Amino acid sequence: MSGRTLSPACPERTCVGCRQRAAKSDLLRVVMSGDVCVPDHRGTLPGRGAYLHPALACLDLAVRRRAFGRAFRGQVTPDTAEVRRFVEQQAAP
Repeated sequence: MSGRTLSPACPERTCVGCRQRAAKSDLLRVVMSGDVCVPDHRGTLPGRGAYLHPALACLDLAVRRRAFGRAFRGQVTPDTAEVRRFVEQQAAP
C-alpha cells in the first residue's frame, strides 16, 4: 500500500451563512432557478450550487450578508422563501 489510505475521501464545502467548513453530506445544496433559490437536497439539479447548513441561523446570516448573490455571481438578491420553508420543515420534530 504505497501511501494510499483505505478510507474514502470526504469532500468538504463552506457554508455561505456561517462560513464554517463541513462535510458536503451535512450541508444543503441550493441552486438558482430564475430569480429563486431552490433547495437541492439530492444534489442533482443543474447549475452552480451554494452550500448551507440546514439551520435557520445560517440561512438568516446568508440573507443578511447577501451571500447567495455573491455565490451565484449575480447582481440581484434572490428570493429565498422556498429554502426557508425547506429548512423550517427539517427543523420541525
